[in-house]
Amino acid sequence: MINLRQKKIIVTFLMHLGDLILITPFLQVLRRHAGGSDITLVVDEKVADVVRYNPNIDHLITIDKKGRDNSVRALWHIGCRLRRQRYDVLINLHPNERTSFLAAVIHAREFLGMSHFLVRPFMDRYTRLDRIHFHAADMYINVLAQLGIEDYRNDGLQLVTCPAWEQAVEQFYASQGVSGQDALIGFNIGSAVPQKRWPAKRFAGVADYFADAGYTCVFFGGAMDQKMVREAVSNMKKRAVVATGCFSIGELAAAIRRCSLFITNDSGPMHVAVSQKVPVVALYGPSNPKFYGPYTDYAIVLESTDHYEIGKSMKKIIKEGKYKGLSVIPMCHVIEAGTELLKRARQ
Repeated sequence: MINLRQKKIIVTFLMHLGDLILITPFLQVLRRHAGGSDITLVVDEKVADVVRYNPNIDHLITIDKKGRDNSVRALWHIGCRLRRQRYDVLINLHPNERTSFLAAVIHAREFLGMSHFLVRPFMDRYTRLDRIHFHAADMYINVLAQLGIEDYRNDGLQLVTCPAWEQAVEQFYASQGVSGQDALIGFNIGSAVPQKRWPAKRFAGVADYFADAGYTCVFFGGAMDQKMVREAVSNMKKRAVVATGCFSIGELAAAIRRCSLFITNDSGPMHVAVSQKVPVVALYGPSNPKFYGPYTDYAIVLESTDHYEIGKSMKKIIKEGKYKGLSVIPMCHVIEAGTELLKRARQ
């Protein structure tokens, strides 16, 4: 088994919002087995709020991978600067070219984890990401298992907020006439992949149902989701709070935490809701929830397909043209799932 105690450790991971939340159980396991160690995490600057206050890391390095640091030259300079820190162990958690190049330049005493095939000759130990047998969160923990660590206990996804984010959220809710006594239901109707979006009009119908039941409905999402949210809200009979594009990632977590329920497409905000221990109704397809679904027992997943081909990518499934889309999930099933989760929470 690898000895991670009393070491200077750096973890490189430049992936997106949902992916970064999914490595937080890995960080919990790493910290427990790295007593006395100093742990640095390197992430994309846009999503750094996810781990800004994570208790399992000591230092956070951010890289503007699609902005000022979007070049080999920039990554080289960053890697050389980090090399001077003389890390004992580097664990790279993703095999893309950008992260692998940076990891190689940092040149730790031990280079472990994943990497692009061109960088593997420079590694001390290559650990494959098992995308067939594990949920994504457990897949990252399995990297440590391949290094000989056997205790995988964790408390699930984590996104720790701060008082400033929480205050900004309270001010927003107050400006919308929402009090601390109001029961909220959150909606995330967007997704970066169009085929993963349930129709906006159906979200409107579900929101009206819960509004009639006394809940205040809040629509979240980023600026790119504003058109879809406008469509949903315009089809509602009841008033809804539109928070789309209003929050940073950290503020989004604090805002979602106020919700009694979160109804969402397969997306990054879904994982944010899970990290805040909010019950989730998740609408899935064509990705397989076994691997990328809510990492919690407080969720009901509604699927648009009953057959998944293991090893076939979502992009390939969409390209084949046989996927029917999320519209096959009826509105009544979403309402039933939401009602069931609210009932469980009251028990």
